[in-house]
Formats: sequence, C-alpha cells, structure tokens
Amino acid sequence: VRQKLLVVQRLQGECLTHTRTEVTVRGVAVTIDEPTERGGTNLGPAPTETLVASLIGCTNVIAHKCAAKHGVRFDKMTIDAEATFDRRGVVLEEQVDLPFPRIRLTIRVRTDADAERLALVQEDLRRFCPVSAVLRRAGTDIDEVWHVERP
Repeated sequence: VRQKLLVVQRLQGECLTHTRTEVTVRGVAVTIDEPTERGGTNLGPAPTETLVASLIGCTNVIAHKCAAKHGVRFDKMTIDAEATFDRRGVVLEEQVDLPFPRIRLTIRVRTDADAERLALVQEDLRRFCPVSAVLRRAGTDIDEVWHVERP
C-alpha cells in the first residue's frame, strides 16, 4: 500500500484563556501555555517552545528512518536543543524577521554503526527532516552536534 504523498493536516485549537490553548489532532490533545511569570498557568510548553520540541520530535523520527534506510540501528538516542530566541517580536518591541537565529541540537546515540554509515544517516537527516527544512529556509542556523557511544 502506497501512502499519500500530499496530505492535509487538520488541527483544532480551543483558546481557553489568553495564554492557554488546547490543540487537538487525531483525537490527541496537547496543551500549549505560557509560564506563570508571563501570565500563564504553566500547564504546557509555550508556543515557541513547542516549535523547538517539534524539531526534536521530527529529528528523532527522521533520524530513525534514515538509520533504517542505511542499515544502522540506534540502541539509544537522546536529543537536547538549545535555541537562541529573539523575543523583541513577542514583547511587541519591534518586528523580528528571524526569531530563532540559531538552534543547537545535541544528538547522543549508542550504535555499532561505522563512521561512514553514520555520516549517511546524518546527511539524510539534514535533507529530509521537514521541521528542520522550514527553519533552515527561514534562515535559522541549525547546528547538529553528534555524540556517538559504541556498545
């Protein structure tokens, strides 16, 4: 069975307060909120944090698909993100064309794959991760730092 290549995603957001939104997709609810110091109830990540979280999640999914394509198995993977966020726009100080100038992803994997096959996975990840593609095309510098542990 061939999957559709162009799909329409449908999400619904219920704006419960001025900071809290319950987003539902495929019957799954996600809370997006602001921290208490910004008037929220801290029941979920902020919208901008959710964007970075999406990059982590997409990196995980696409890296594993690329690994399978190249016969690589990850016994363990963690991904940490450090995003530089220019908040001038969200505080209405001035328009910011590039709110996230830089995101550093620290990707830790345990694998017995050799350096050559792992390099193919890394290259394909940069080519195929859609969240990364959107951010890179917007101008964000995404720095992927890999730490490889051998079993």
